[in-house]
Amino acid sequence: MWSRRQGRLSTLACGVEELRCRRREREAALRKARREQQLVSKRLLREDAPEEAGGQSAAVLLGEAEVQQFLRLAQRGTDEKEREKALVSLRRGLQHPETQQTFIRLEGSMRTLVGLLTSNRALLQLEAARCLHELSHSEQSAVAEACLPATSYLLTYLSGHSSEFIELCLYTLGNLIVESEAVRKQLLPQGIVPALVACIQSPHVAVLEALGYALSQLLQSKEAPEKIIPSLLDSSLLQHMLRLMQPGPKLNLGVAVEFAWCLHYIICSQVNNAMLLSHGALPTLAMLLLDMAGAAQRMDDAGLELQLACPVFRCLSNLLTEVPVEAMGEQMELRDERIVAALFILLQFFLQKQPTLLSEGLWLLNNLTANSPTLCTSLLSLDLIEPLLQLLPLSNVISVLVLTVLCNIVEKGPAYCQRLWPGPLLSCLLNTLVLSDIEVVGQSLELLQLLFLYQPEAAQAFLQQSGLQALERHQEETQLRDRILALQQTAIHG
Repeated sequence: MWSRRQGRLSTLACGVEELRCRRREREAALRKARREQQLVSKRLLREDAPEEAGGQSAAVLLGEAEVQQFLRLAQRGTDEKEREKALVSLRRGLQHPETQQTFIRLEGSMRTLVGLLTSNRALLQLEAARCLHELSHSEQSAVAEACLPATSYLLTYLSGHSSEFIELCLYTLGNLIVESEAVRKQLLPQGIVPALVACIQSPHVAVLEALGYALSQLLQSKEAPEKIIPSLLDSSLLQHMLRLMQPGPKLNLGVAVEFAWCLHYIICSQVNNAMLLSHGALPTLAMLLLDMAGAAQRMDDAGLELQLACPVFRCLSNLLTEVPVEAMGEQMELRDERIVAALFILLQFFLQKQPTLLSEGLWLLNNLTANSPTLCTSLLSLDLIEPLLQLLPLSNVISVLVLTVLCNIVEKGPAYCQRLWPGPLLSCLLNTLVLSDIEVVGQSLELLQLLFLYQPEAAQAFLQQSGLQALERHQEETQLRDRILALQQTAIHG
């Protein structure tokens, strides 16, 4: 009797460890895949120009002669007003892709524009910078590279006094950074990293938001892990970024969104995530999560910046994988059931307002529960299993994530399985087994295998509810065959 029981326990331990090992391997691959970056984009500032308030902002196609005429008037007009007007006309023309190509082909055109940018006339400087900004928004890398003679001056003006001018320079640099490797190669030795770091202490919200944009473009470059992020982490930038992301009356959502994406790219680089943890990135992100949940409860959607949720979820999800398993219990924010409650508030909110964010939230829930018995207990004690199961029918992607979270709970042992059984779990799993998606079915099989190992009564109920018949339709799937066989044996023989 003793030896038989010992053998049974050995088999159980072996099966659970094998399942855990398989899941660890698959989730490592999933984590790598989900370190995806936001698609690079460009920003265009046109609302600042009073001339365009009347709606005359349509791009104007200019020929070579017209471009030359406007440049000549801007350089040698009879008075400053005429010169400024010529630059405004040129800027409107540069909104047209063909005019941009005409401009960069003209010999001396960029030299003239840079001369106006560096003049001692503030209005002419601003209009020249706006012309460069239009060029920086081009989808052609040749246009961005034509702007190279201006980059050192744009960097210099970041230390100026006009917040409007600094904002324009930052957005222009951000656009140029993303377009061309040649531009980045020139900007790095010119000192773009320290120049951007110096802007972080600006009191102007518009400047900080523009800085976050330019920095996020730089952090997405292939040179970032080796040439950019180490310098940034050696500076005071990280502390200032986290300060600007702290919830409270001074939090600006636009700024927080930009720097949350910056933090996401830094985390994805894996240059020194231990430093991020030591500087309090995890509690800052956790507090932002609680703050967003509070905003979701107070109003429908007007007060909640949905754009902030995605980078915060990704930052937390990826940073959690850097916390050693043995240290999970030491992180106060990872033992606070308010985190789980807040996440479910947001999941319900996104279900109504922005379903595309559900997968981000569920991935975070997966990473929170993977190595935390405390948070698994919170899911059970807060009665959140049923709301979780209600998400299963939404899509295959959502189903896999929900099932993965449930596996995290079940694998914690018999005490956790007893909280799930009896209940609606088994009937939901029988429904997922009839689906055609192999990944959903595979995750369902894994969850059932764990449940049967810890809760043999569930296996008996599975047999009584025609569970084996549900498995038969997948017998020919080579990817599932071994798991189906193992599950059948566990269900029948225990």
